[in-house]
Amino acid sequence: MQQVQIVLFDGFDLLDAIAPYEVFCAAEFMARGTLRAEFVTAEGPRLVTSGINGVKLEATGKLDPNCGGIIIVPGASGEVFGDGPNSIPAILGRAMRTALTGQVGEALGRQNTVVATVCGGSLLLAMGGLLEGRPAVTNRLGMDVLGATGAVPVSARVVDDGNLVTAGGVTSGLDLALYLVERELGPRIAHAVEQLFEYERRGTVWREQGMAPDPPAAADETAAMHGAREDNLAEASGFDGEWDAIIATPVGKLTARLRISTSNGAIQGTATQGDEVSPFIDPELRGDKLSWSQQVTKPMRLHLKFEVAVSGDRMTGTAKAGVLPASKLTGTRVG
Repeated sequence: MQQVQIVLFDGFDLLDAIAPYEVFCAAEFMARGTLRAEFVTAEGPRLVTSGINGVKLEATGKLDPNCGGIIIVPGASGEVFGDGPNSIPAILGRAMRTALTGQVGEALGRQNTVVATVCGGSLLLAMGGLLEGRPAVTNRLGMDVLGATGAVPVSARVVDDGNLVTAGGVTSGLDLALYLVERELGPRIAHAVEQLFEYERRGTVWREQGMAPDPPAAADETAAMHGAREDNLAEASGFDGEWDAIIATPVGKLTARLRISTSNGAIQGTATQGDEVSPFIDPELRGDKLSWSQQVTKPMRLHLKFEVAVSGDRMTGTAKAGVLPASKLTGTRVG
C-alpha cells in the first residue's frame, strides 16, 4: 500500500492540505488497497492550527521520510503584505526551522519517494535550501522569492521534476493531486475521481522534456551601464572598509561582516556570516548609493539585492528578496 503523507504545520493553508487529501481519499475508494492518505506533522500526532481563523485539523502520525510513497507540503495562510509575525514569510520561516526541513531533505534523497508541494509549500522547502537548481512553481506572488532562493521558477500550473512535483496557487492542489493519481495509479483512476468531483484538471504539466522554445532576444544595455559605472567609480572610496551590518528580516536578524574596496577602478566586496564568505555580485555605484546582489544561507537560503548609503561611519539601506518587503540594513564601520 502506498502512503500519502500530507504535512501540517502551524499556520498552514486549509485548502492546500484538504484538496489533495480529498482527491487521494477518493482514489483510495476507487482502487481499494492501493494507497492511504494521512495528515502528519514533523513532531507527531497533535492538533494543528491553520492560518485561516484558527481552524484545527488533527494530525494522526509523524512524518516518516523513509516509508516511501508521496509527501505533500502545503503553503501558509496569513498576511500577504508586511513583515509581522502573522505574515506568510514569517509562518513559512518558522516551519522551515523545525525538523520538517531535514525530514523532507532525507525523503528527497530516496528513490521511492515523491515530494510534492502546493502554493507556498515550495517556498518553505526552498528557504531551507532544498530546491537549489531545481525547476519549481509557487503562488504567482512568490515567484521572485522562489528564484531568489536558487530554485528555477517555471510559470506553470504543475511542474514535474521527477521526485519533486510542485503546484502554483491555492486551488492547484486539486490539479497536483489528480496528476499524481494519474502518474502513480493510471489515467482511468484519475478520470474516475474527476467525474466524482465534477472537475477537470487544469493546465499543462511542465516537464523538462521534448523541444525547448527559443528564448526571447535580450536588449543589450551593456554599453550604457558601463558608462554609468565609470562616471561614479571615483566616489567609491566612501564605502571602502569593513562594516558590521545587521539586517532585520521577517524571520529574524541576519548579521554579517562586509568588506568593501576599490581596486583598479572597480568596486569589490565580500560578506562573511560565521565561516561562510560570499562575494558581492555585480556591485554598482549609482550616485550616493551602492547596490549589489548577494547569496545568503542564514537564516534561510536567499538571493538578496542590497542598496546602501553611508554617512561617515554609519551605513543604512535595504535588502530585498523578490516581492518580500524590504528589510532594513544598518551598519557601523569597524575598519
